[in-house]
Amino acid sequence: MYKLIDGKQVASLIKSEIASEVLRRKSEGRKIPHLAAILVGNDGGSETYVAHKVKACEEVGFESTLIRLPESVTAGELLSTVKSLNINDSVDGFIVQLPLPAHIDEEMVTNEISPDKDVDGFHPVNLGRMMLGMPSFVSATPYGIVELLRRYGIDTAGRRCVIIGRSNIVGRPLSILLSQKGIDATVTVVHSRSEGLEKIAAEADILVAAIGKPGFVKADMVKEGAVVIDVGTTRVSSESTKSGWKLAGDVDFDSVAPKCSFITPVPGGVGPMTIVSLLRNTLLACSRK
Repeated sequence: MYKLIDGKQVASLIKSEIASEVLRRKSEGRKIPHLAAILVGNDGGSETYVAHKVKACEEVGFESTLIRLPESVTAGELLSTVKSLNINDSVDGFIVQLPLPAHIDEEMVTNEISPDKDVDGFHPVNLGRMMLGMPSFVSATPYGIVELLRRYGIDTAGRRCVIIGRSNIVGRPLSILLSQKGIDATVTVVHSRSEGLEKIAAEADILVAAIGKPGFVKADMVKEGAVVIDVGTTRVSSESTKSGWKLAGDVDFDSVAPKCSFITPVPGGVGPMTIVSLLRNTLLACSRK
């Protein structure tokens, strides 16, 4: 029988730990962490994620600022806002919520964020430092996944880990984290152009699905007793919900779960950990000052 990896429960525990640290800082008269977010336009998913982040800040005692910009904002105006946050001493870390409108180059914006305030961990400087095993802000989703494995006591040393997906936000940084000393997994990254993807996935002790295709991972792609981490969060239409949509993972949960030792649900698995990782990075940024 599989065990559900409850990201909500673990995230709640970590938030309590962060809140205790904030109270300690407050009692010592030290600075309270301050997280800012830039939200461009009115994308439904982005609105939801940012609202969760603002709420999480309140729960742990952080200060938070939400800067809303219209969809029509120019790249120059957005970069000007980013630069103003870079030099604002009261803000410890900030994020630019993705995706951005098509007329704005996301990479250009990411590169403009100060590495010292890049609590999403997307800046090339932070990615490079992480690759070298140096202190850095680790990308929120990969950090959340590693923390889930650690807190559930899932052994990674020498285990074969297959990651489906090679994005700069999840797949690539996660492959580096899992292969680092102290975690010691044997990591394979597969993607849409990989030959024999299904066969490679079926050999994994730990399988991470981060490809953005709902229900992509079927039972025949999963080894008996494997640990399965589902990173997928695609909105699909649903007649059973008030909103008319629901979140679907990359794993066909009903067919895959019976073969697993551990598996994350969607929602309630990796998602809550991503937000907590952002809080952790903001606390770290504040502590470094």
